Amino acid sequence: MKALVYLGPNKKSLEDRPKPVIAAPTDAIVKVTRTTICGTDLHILKGDVPTCAPGRILGHEGVGIVDAVGSAVTAFKVGDPVLISCISACGKCANCRRQMYSHCSTGGWILGNSIDGTQAEFVRIPHADMSLYPIPAGADEEALVMLSDILPTALECGVLNGRVQPGSTVAIVGSGPIGLAALLTAQFYSPAKIIMIDLDEGRLVVAKRFGATDTINSGDGRAAEAVMKLTAGLGVDTAIEAVGVPATFELCQQIVAAGGTIANIGVHGVKVDLRLEKLWDRNISITTRLVDTVSTPMLLKTLCSHKLDPTPLITHRFKLDHILDAYETFAHAAETHALKVLIEA
Repeated sequence: MKALVYLGPNKKSLEDRPKPVIAAPTDAIVKVTRTTICGTDLHILKGDVPTCAPGRILGHEGVGIVDAVGSAVTAFKVGDPVLISCISACGKCANCRRQMYSHCSTGGWILGNSIDGTQAEFVRIPHADMSLYPIPAGADEEALVMLSDILPTALECGVLNGRVQPGSTVAIVGSGPIGLAALLTAQFYSPAKIIMIDLDEGRLVVAKRFGATDTINSGDGRAAEAVMKLTAGLGVDTAIEAVGVPATFELCQQIVAAGGTIANIGVHGVKVDLRLEKLWDRNISITTRLVDTVSTPMLLKTLCSHKLDPTPLITHRFKLDHILDAYETFAHAAETHALKVLIEA
């Protein structure tokens, strides 16, 4: 089968690899029909994720058709269309019983990280009964790819951890795909203001179209001042970090209001400064999280009832044979205006 393989920092290749086989009774093999590239994949390629070793097939998102099942799989059969979760969960260990599936003792974020992932024609899914979701008849499979990771991550790590409430003020620092997904899901909770901050004016235009009440281009270095002006000098109740670089985390610390919350979504590959000398008396909370995908069933129902439409996030489409071109497009989003790139196997 064809697969996109990580070869070490800044190295990748489309290669022929053996089709995966059932390795445990709880496994399923899924024929991938659609997948995508995540910002986390770019972090892997930069060498920011040491758990991902050279030789790994990348990717942790997608939809497909069940091709084979292990003897212990009861919820799925060959031929079933399925949504692949970015998180694999046994459902039985201590962390799974706390619904902290991201820290499952034999799962968590392993696809495209510590085991081979979805940017291939076939993928092995451990703990299939807990790690796959049936696709309802008539559902938009392109939209469903956004439910593998980006939407539950934005909702759980950003919106829920950030305690977004009706009438609150929210700033999302970073208007890339994950920031825009946070913008979409924050609107479930009717905040009074959603301020989107980014260096890219094109992405801010998209953010306005997606429902942002205000946008700020941070290229002039005065984003914090602009936020304070929009909030009568108070700052925001929730500051969502959606990039994963020191500058954006620093900005969140500058704009959070007393009693507010900084919710980190971004994958950080280098250290950031925590300005406790300025924050120690501000009654703020700082949250971190790896998505647990506990919200996926709700998001699936919301999408199927047409209350949520993530398809405008998809800006480019490629065949798997051209996935290297897709990576170039996604990695140079400032020039290509890419948000999510869809890969069809």
